Order: sequence, then C-alpha cells, then structure tokens
Amino acid sequence: MSKTPTRRTGKKASAKSRGGAAKPAPRKRKASPPPKVAPKASSSLWRVTKWSLVFAIWGGLIVGGVLVWFAWDLPSVDELAPAAEKSRRPGVTIQAADGSLIAGYGDLYGQRLTVNELPPELVQAVIAIEDRRFFEHPGVDFRGLLRATLANVMAGGVVQGGSTLTQQLAKNLFLTPERSYNRKIKELLLALALERKFEKDELLTIYLNRVYLGAGTYGVEAAAQRYFGTSARDIDTYQAAVLAGLLRAPSRLNPDNSTKAAHDRALTVLAAMVDAGYLRPEEAKTIGATRRPGRGNAATPRPRVAGETRRYFADWVLEQSAGYAGNRGADLSVETTLDPRLQKLAEAAVANIDSKGAQVALIAMRDDGAVLAMVGGKRYGASQFNRVTTALRQPGSAFKPIVYLHALEAGMTPDSLVRDAPITVDGWTPKNFSGKYRGDVTLREAVARSLNTVAVRVSEDIGRGRVVQAARRLGITSPLKPHPSIALGAGEVTPLELAAAYAVFANGGFAVAPYGVAEVRQNGNVIFRRKGANSRRVIDAQAASQTTDMLQAVVDWGTGKSAAFGVPAAGKSGTSQDFRDAWFVGYVGNIVTAVWVGNDNNSPMDGVTGSTIPAAIWRAFMAPAFNVGVAEAERSAPDATISGATAPRRTPERQPTRVAPIIFENQSD
Repeated sequence: MSKTPTRRTGKKASAKSRGGAAKPAPRKRKASPPPKVAPKASSSLWRVTKWSLVFAIWGGLIVGGVLVWFAWDLPSVDELAPAAEKSRRPGVTIQAADGSLIAGYGDLYGQRLTVNELPPELVQAVIAIEDRRFFEHPGVDFRGLLRATLANVMAGGVVQGGSTLTQQLAKNLFLTPERSYNRKIKELLLALALERKFEKDELLTIYLNRVYLGAGTYGVEAAAQRYFGTSARDIDTYQAAVLAGLLRAPSRLNPDNSTKAAHDRALTVLAAMVDAGYLRPEEAKTIGATRRPGRGNAATPRPRVAGETRRYFADWVLEQSAGYAGNRGADLSVETTLDPRLQKLAEAAVANIDSKGAQVALIAMRDDGAVLAMVGGKRYGASQFNRVTTALRQPGSAFKPIVYLHALEAGMTPDSLVRDAPITVDGWTPKNFSGKYRGDVTLREAVARSLNTVAVRVSEDIGRGRVVQAARRLGITSPLKPHPSIALGAGEVTPLELAAAYAVFANGGFAVAPYGVAEVRQNGNVIFRRKGANSRRVIDAQAASQTTDMLQAVVDWGTGKSAAFGVPAAGKSGTSQDFRDAWFVGYVGNIVTAVWVGNDNNSPMDGVTGSTIPAAIWRAFMAPAFNVGVAEAERSAPDATISGATAPRRTPERQPTRVAPIIFENQSD
C-alpha cells in the first residue's frame, strides 16, 4: 500500500530521477518581516518641541489672559511724576517756644531730597535691611521670592517677605494694603512697570520721600525732623539705622513710642549693614554700644513737651494755623508761645490737687496775650473738649473788677467810701453771704471781702450798659445781658476771655488778644512772624493801677488769701450760684493765670468756692513758676522771678483799721 507524497517529497524524487548524484539546489531563505528600526533622535525631539510649543502657546495665552485681567484696572505709571508729589492735605508740626515738639497733625512730608543729597549711610542702611539686591533685580526679585517662600513653608508661617523696594513703592503709590493674591499680582506688574520707567536712583528718591515712618511722618526728611530735630542731610550712621529700622513697623518701632524697640531694631540694621559689606564689625559694635535714642548729641530724639493735656493747646493752635495751611497748601512748622516748664507745672497742679470729681481748666499767659500754659481738662484722652477756650461759665465775683472799672475811670479810688447795705433792684434783693452788712466801706474793702451789695449798688449807679461796655473793652466777646445780676457775674465767659481781661489790668490798660502762634515756616522760610504787643490803650492807666491795688488786697488779706505764696500778687476768687462754678484769676508781674473748677453738666459741686480748690491750684502753679517752693510760700520771696516776668513791687497796704479777720462772706466770693 503506497502513501501519497507530499509536495515537498515529490520535488525530492524528481531531482533524483534527473541525475542520480546531482547537486541539490540552494535552499531559499524564508522571508521575514522587515526589522524594527529604533526611533530617530530627531523624531523624538520634534515631538517634544511640538508639544512644548503647544503648551507654551496655550500657557502664554492663559497667563496673558490672566495678566490682562489683573492689569485691566491698573493705574498708569505714566501719571507718576519723578517727584511723586500728589495732592494732599498739608501737615502741621507744632513746636513749643524752645523748639521742642508739642504735636503733629496730618500727613507730614518733609522737603524732597534726592539720593545724592542724602548721606550714603542712610541709603546703605535701607538697602541692607530691606532689599539687598535692589540694584540687580528688574523690580521683582524672583530669587528672593523663592527663598522667602521656602523659609515660610519650613517655618509654617510668614517669617520672611520677598517684596522688593520697588514693590513696596508700587503698593504705597497705587494700591491698598489689603492682603490678597489680586493685590500681590498687581503689585508685581506695577513694580516691573516702574522699573521700566525710572532709573534706580529715581526709584530710591521717590521711595525715601514717600515711605511712612511713623508718628504721621512720610519720607526721611520729615522723620528726621520729627525724631531728631535735624535734616536728613545731617544724620549719622546710627540715626540712619533707626530710620531704616522703622520700615518694618513704623508705629511700633519709632523712638517716640519706644526707645528700646527703636534701639534694638537699629542694632539689627547695623548687623545687616555689616553683612552687606557697608560697615566693619568693629564699627557697628562701637556705634551700637555708645549710641541710642536719648544718648549722644546727634542721636538724642527731638525733645517733646510731656503730658497728655498739651494736646488742648495744640488743637487750639491748629485752628489758628488753619488759614496759613489752606492758603499755602504745604507743610507748616508752627513755633508757639508755649513754655514747656510752665506747661508741666500746670499739669502737675491740676493733677495733684483733688477737685472732688469736678473738671478743671487752667490758662496762663503773659500780659501781652501770649499763652504759656493751657490745661483744657483733667484728661485729654477722656474728653477733647477744651474748657479754657470753649466752656462758657458764670465767673461769679471774679467779674467784679470789671464792674468797678468804669467807677474808677469816673473818679472813684480804692479809698472811696461805698455803702454796704440792703438793696433791691427790680424786685431782686441780693445779700452778702453772711447776711450781715458793714455800712460804709472803702472800695478796696468791698473788693477784698467780695461784698455783693456794693457791687450791685455800683453797677446800678454807673449803669449796667457801661458794665457790658467795660467788658467789651477788656476783650470779652461772649454774649452779656445787662441784667441786675451782671454785677455778680451772672453772665457767661470762657476762662481764656477772663484771663485776657485781667491781663489788661496787669499791663497797664492795653488791649490783649490771646495768641499761641509766634512764627510759621514753610520749607525753612518764615511766612508769618508775630509782631510786638498791642499798643492800643483800652482803659485808663490809673484805673488799671488802682484795680491792681484792690486785687492785691484780695490776696494779702481778703478772700484770696489762700492763694498767697510770698510774692506780691493780685487776684480775685469767684463762685457762681449753688457752687456750680469756682474761679481764681490773678497775676504776678506780667504772668496772668485763671483757674476754673466745675462740672461739665453744670451741676452743683459740694461746697467748692473760688477761695478753696481753684486758689490752691493757682498757688500750686504760680509758686514754682516763680521759683518759690510750696513750703516757702508763707515766707516773702521778693526776688522770685520767671522767664520774661517781673514781680510787681508791693503796694503799701491801706487797710481800714476796722477790717476783721478773713471771713468768706458770700457765695460769689
């Protein structure tokens, strides 16, 4: 049985039949698929490039869109002049008579100074502590941003900032201080724009003249004047470090707020200057060890008038200076008449004497109207209402010298006899406090004992209208009605007005207009300087002298004896109805002081009269003002003096022989 050969077997048999030992045919290689070729490098690179381009285009479009979105409402940098001066309200710096600082108001900008005009130490200090790569980056320090980001992430909070000086400038000029990604992106864009528009020195100039440095000051010139009393041109390395240190926290680190914090921050700045190569270590060590706010001539901060109540005077002066600021539209430096020593004494007198819960006002001025000290209330922080300049209160018997003025000018003298007896006017019968009457007394005794019936009788004899006229001549402008009770001080006046009226008596009869502004400067130029005292006579010289004579009797042996302190003094106490107001007004030499005590709601006090608390405060102020200690007040001190003041020569006493020991006889003492 034979098998069917396969195709392969058949081919072999055929070959054999043709040639027995024939050479076998060459074997054909089996076909295989083309070998796989490795990808070419160029092809891979192309794909990477292609997709990179795609992502770049789309990423650019997205980023561009985002930037356009954030930049849509950006302010134009082109609107910023190199001086970077924008319209603003002018600031006012108020100084005492000795140059010490009282207060500053508004945004205080100093004179614009270029980088070339400033000490190199100041620029170096700012660069070292705030932006060490300022001259290298294009407005945004990406290296610094990365470093700050890493530091903050590792610390778990914000410990470093990556903002450049240009970014800070952009934020200060154009943006709000809000913390948001929106604001930050705008800040970056504006910083880049500022760098394209301005040179580095121009940016530094703008920054150093606009940056806030605490205490209402903007720019290094204003800050140097504020803290050191000198121009930024003249500061030294330590002061430069103090100013540069303020950039981090101007309100907390300024010398006015804390000398220790300011000094500690200055040491940090000095160390940064060493690290940046601006100082040698031994230089920084020496400066840090020997200088601090309050030590060293140039490092000593500008002296300030201490005490909270100084602000009453500052506010009053600010109102007086408003006209100059409005007209000039520039920062003003106002030199005032305030005497820091007297202001301190006034505040101590008010603070150290118990007023039984009542408010207190004190005003001291020269007899030409220059205000030397002002306390408008016990605490400025609790109440900014200035009772010296604004409070209208009844002066009581402190008004009586004005009542007698026309009588003196008409020919009466302190020795003229007047009748102390009951009197009725329009159904009103005033009484002396004791209910007793002395008959005929001298005008001097009537004033010294503050007899009510005599004051009313004289007022009715000369005419109430003339009493009002006399008050007007003395500078009292508050409304006064000619009621019979005007003789007892029933009208209302301010302590400032009454002090000015007594100043006319003190200076011999010349008009007095109270003032606090002595000189006003703008950029170092004097734009106002007060001239001499008013030479306009408003009352007769003899009448002024006679009034002083009678008021000296009040202090020597009358109702004001409790105010005496050994120096010849003239004064008068006063108490209004139901003890609502208590006063003591008097003068020594050319210094006039008025003290008022009362409640703001006009409620009665507990038996407080002018001869008690007000007289005690007046004495507590005037005695040390004239270099007389309180313990020495009972002894004569004829040589006591005050700057710019002279103590008057004691007028020989012409006391009636029948005068009894002092008795507080009436409520309007």
